[in-house]
Amino acid sequence: MTTATTTLRQIADLPGPRGLPILGNSLQVKVNRIHLDVEQWGREYGPLFTFRVGKMRALAVTDHEVIASLLKDRPDGFRRTKRSNIVGQEMGLKPGVFGAEGQPWRDQRRMVMASFAPNHVRAYFPSLLKVMQRLRGRWQAAARSGSTIALQEDLMRYTVDGVAGLAFGTDMNTLQSDEEVIQQHLDKIFPALFRRIFAPFPYWRLIRLPADRALDRSVLAINHAIDGFIAQSRGRMRANPALREAPTNLLEAMLAAADQPDSGVNDQQVAGNVLTMLLAGEDTTANTLAWMIYLLQRNPQALQRATDEVQRLAPDPAAFTPEQMASLEYLEACASETMRLKPVGPFMVLEALKDTTIADIAVPNGTFVWLVMRHDSVSAQHFPNPAAFDPSRWLDGADAALIPSSPKRVSMPFGAGPRVCPGRYLALLEIKMAMAMLLSSFHIENVGTPDGKEARENMAFAMSPVGLSLRVRERSA
Repeated sequence: MTTATTTLRQIADLPGPRGLPILGNSLQVKVNRIHLDVEQWGREYGPLFTFRVGKMRALAVTDHEVIASLLKDRPDGFRRTKRSNIVGQEMGLKPGVFGAEGQPWRDQRRMVMASFAPNHVRAYFPSLLKVMQRLRGRWQAAARSGSTIALQEDLMRYTVDGVAGLAFGTDMNTLQSDEEVIQQHLDKIFPALFRRIFAPFPYWRLIRLPADRALDRSVLAINHAIDGFIAQSRGRMRANPALREAPTNLLEAMLAAADQPDSGVNDQQVAGNVLTMLLAGEDTTANTLAWMIYLLQRNPQALQRATDEVQRLAPDPAAFTPEQMASLEYLEACASETMRLKPVGPFMVLEALKDTTIADIAVPNGTFVWLVMRHDSVSAQHFPNPAAFDPSRWLDGADAALIPSSPKRVSMPFGAGPRVCPGRYLALLEIKMAMAMLLSSFHIENVGTPDGKEARENMAFAMSPVGLSLRVRERSA
């Protein structure tokens, strides 16, 4: 809290990289690695600094305790930036819970949280198991033919199929199709949204380049597919009215709620949440899995310990159970350590909804606040040997040096506060199932990068490794 006698500092007076008139620091950052550039500034200028990209002047925050307090002050004190919503609408994307604010967010959030509750996800386990078996079959075929696996592409098919079944009751089955699938259209959305948010000039309002026309076609195809999901669900609900009282998936729950008087939810918002679940479920979980496989292959001791745990507790992918997945504590620690080192959301940008203060900084209404989510997660102040991949630090009582700075408070891969990721339970389950399948069925022979060097980070709304390939060999029965 700031007392009446405290003199508040102004954002313009904070330290930060020197920029140019009009352009600010635009020439000092590359959009696809902007997270790394801002993280470097955080190491140079401290926990509160400022920078400007074009017209956007941001207050950057690296301290995890301050970040947590800001995330708790949503949706009333801070929101996602208006620019991101405007760009999404221009692309033809329908709004969902991810971009909603205020009361519309509250209306949609209740439905989404209920649909992703652990008991609902648990009931869907057999269908998720079927999707995992398809991924196993795809990788078995690659192992037998000696083929190299395009790791992120296969993992995105896996996560799209998993989310589609849980959220919409649709067996999309992109894993067994090499024809054009919706995943190929989804892959274009986040990179285009990210580029346009940070574009210095909205050229697409004046001229449509070939890439823009291709994006338009992809958005049209996705919206057409989503309309089909909604029509199929309405057909099931007409045939079986009991689904209105006991919906079996997210889409049925949303449609039942939207049809209630004064629900605050319309069909456009239903469609927006279908798209949100597809996009969020694909990119974030798939990239975390890709990073996890890469880091385990580079850390043989951790890989062996994770493999031993899987072989002991969940040796048969055809017979996986929810209880087995819950018992894989070291594998979950590997996931947590992956998200500490390689979070798919290494930063978040908020916009102040009113005049406020952050620490001793006066923050006017409309200010952009750039949350550097990874700074403290890889700091020696909070983690011994912070650059090391050490999953054991996440196990109970493993490292007294972490107390009182619990990793679960410093590292926030799913966000924090009222807008914490509603799909986090599903994401962890999908990660553990895919990894348990891989470690029980295959030996990892190689995880390659395009240039043979360390995997590079690419920022395109979600942070992903660049071009990982996987080679596996089947384990003997």
